[in-house]
Amino acid sequence: MSVRERVRQIKHLQNKYFICVLEKPDNLVNVASAIRNISAFGVTKLYVVGGASTLEDFKSSRINKHLSKISVGANKWVFVKHFDTTNECLAHLKKNLYTSVVTSSHNKGNKNIELYEGTFTQKRLAVWFGNESNGISDEAVKDADICIQIPMGGIVESLNLGTSTGIVLSYISYQRLKFVYSHNKVRFRSRGFGKLKMQSWQDFINSHRE
Repeated sequence: MSVRERVRQIKHLQNKYFICVLEKPDNLVNVASAIRNISAFGVTKLYVVGGASTLEDFKSSRINKHLSKISVGANKWVFVKHFDTTNECLAHLKKNLYTSVVTSSHNKGNKNIELYEGTFTQKRLAVWFGNESNGISDEAVKDADICIQIPMGGIVESLNLGTSTGIVLSYISYQRLKFVYSHNKVRFRSRGFGKLKMQSWQDFINSHRE
């Protein structure tokens, strides 16, 4: 299958106006894992705030050979925008009318919910993930609309960046795509996706993966 054919096949599974934000990531391997998840779940863009393993903007990151190797080439298809500070990124998102959601293993925000209890169908959504060691910053939490937690039952309540982005982005992408389909059934059927009625949404997504 050619790249063009693959792009056409997955176009309806892309989450428009859905951004993942990594705040001050320390480890390029973790960033690459996040990029793989971002690409896999059809997230529109990646914003990176500072960090020792800071990524350059899209033109540079997509030709980074080391990043390409550890992200299995996903960096070529993920748009990356870099910000020097958290406040700079927050201001950009506010200007463009994005709802900001931060992730944390503890209740930190003004509105705190568990991941699977939330509704994430806002038209423009940015989901933040904090530093591997220090978590999300106070600045991001203060300005966020919602703070979400992944429910965990272990003694150690900690997940690495690749795992946490996979869990959160998978669930939110699923919810947003399901919402879009429920409000655009006629448009989807006209494109040959009427079989959605006979399949679970997850089966549908799986059937369109190689």
